[in-house]
Amino acid sequence: MTDPVFFVPSRRYTVGEVAELTGATLIDAGHAHIAITTIAAATDGGDGALVFVDGKRNAGPLASLVAAAVLCTPDVVGLVPNGVAILVTPRPQQAFARIGRLLYPEAERPVGTTEETGVSPFAHVDASARIEPGAIIEAGAVIGPHASVGAGTVVAANALIGRWCQVGRDCYIGPHCSIQYALLGNKVIIHAGARIGQDGFGFAGGAKGPERVPQIGRVVIQDNVEIGANSTVDRGAMSDTVIGENTKIDNLVQIAHNVRIGRNCVIAGLTGISGSCVIGDNVMMGGGVGLADHLTVGDGAKLAARSGFMHNVPAGEVWGGYPAKPMKEAMREFAVLKKLAKARTREGGSND
Repeated sequence: MTDPVFFVPSRRYTVGEVAELTGATLIDAGHAHIAITTIAAATDGGDGALVFVDGKRNAGPLASLVAAAVLCTPDVVGLVPNGVAILVTPRPQQAFARIGRLLYPEAERPVGTTEETGVSPFAHVDASARIEPGAIIEAGAVIGPHASVGAGTVVAANALIGRWCQVGRDCYIGPHCSIQYALLGNKVIIHAGARIGQDGFGFAGGAKGPERVPQIGRVVIQDNVEIGANSTVDRGAMSDTVIGENTKIDNLVQIAHNVRIGRNCVIAGLTGISGSCVIGDNVMMGGGVGLADHLTVGDGAKLAARSGFMHNVPAGEVWGGYPAKPMKEAMREFAVLKKLAKARTREGGSND
């Protein structure tokens, strides 16, 4: 549930305002004055709550729904209880998210932990560093020699911005993050504990065992990228590791050296991308995906969760399995194995 201790609504919205802001169609104009004070899941609802239901397969909660208004698709309108304002839209979740961001702006972008403004007297900022007016450097943060931090950026408590690193404007660098050998664009969000720019895992075989290969590249993170808590992005060995604009990366993701990720990608938690992979634009990766090194994933490809990839994935295709292959092929193989297993079970039973 929403706790006003942590998240306070910016103001009340009316159902009529929600319709105008989202482009949804309000079924009963008499409901336009109803106040929206919070958002909630359809299973929880509550007085003053805005909820959403996307399609009949998700319509179960409507039978007992208590809410001020519901954003929904046209096919479930007849299932909404009397007294609940109905806002019809082909994309209810997207509309719901828009109103949620307006109601709870602090939930859209992380805020500082100490509520300090400017540069904390308890931070260490090297004399050669450049901090633009309006940036916030919290207690315990370290800004190294010749580093720069843009206006509107928050460097949270105990974070590190290494020497010569550049952090753009309106960014958020979470508590205990370390940013080294990296250039960050504007509106980048790095959540707590993430490590950006550490050594890539580069070793060459030698007579006395593995020998370190110098990692002298950078990390380049473009505008509007978000990187989850405790994720790691290795700097390049000779070339750069690059993450394209508006890509969203979940918690506990490992991105190795020289990886190049395109724009608007979504990468779920526990994914591991080996060195020198090239990921196109608009790629989606489910949780726990693993990629061998030097692979190419084409634009718009979708990689199923817990899949292991040993081969390139063409643009626009859906792959899954272990080892991964086109999803239709993987599902056919799964179905055959299931039939064989059932046959063996029957055979075993007849021998008893």
